[in-house]
Amino acid sequence: MKDYIIEAEVDCDPTVETCFIYECDPEAEECTGDPEEDIWYYKIMKRNAANIPLCDPADENCQALVCWEDEKDCEEILCTEETIEEGQVCNDPEQYLLDNPVEEDEIECDPLDEECVEVEIEDVICEEGEEECEAELEDMALIEEGENEVVQESLADTKNVSVEVE
Repeated sequence: MKDYIIEAEVDCDPTVETCFIYECDPEAEECTGDPEEDIWYYKIMKRNAANIPLCDPADENCQALVCWEDEKDCEEILCTEETIEEGQVCNDPEQYLLDNPVEEDEIECDPLDEECVEVEIEDVICEEGEEECEAELEDMALIEEGENEVVQESLADTKNVSVEVE
């Protein structure tokens, strides 16, 4: 019987959630120097192992670290005064949005969202002779027409998984 709790750090959206912040330490590991790659926003998931489906976390349909409504022994822990430990840092979503405003150009469509892709294609205007822009527009059109195979990254990006036996 799988009667123990799995605890894992999983991706957290700093624009809407109060996340724990992991910042690369150049003295302890190799960092890129790019804050977008060297800073990771995460939350902690705890789930009873008996409720975790046997599936590949890289599969977009695998929901190993998702709590269902009213699921016993399953919780998502965000960064709060009660959950933060010494040395940890929390983000403030409002401050994050002020410091990192989302520009309309930065909002990307899910390639499978035909309406969004269609609007995005209509909004792109390439200057004459801009080959890179024209190539990107052509790629977007191919995705819309379904001529390209689209592979989505898994949302199950996890680090530092630990097991807690009850």
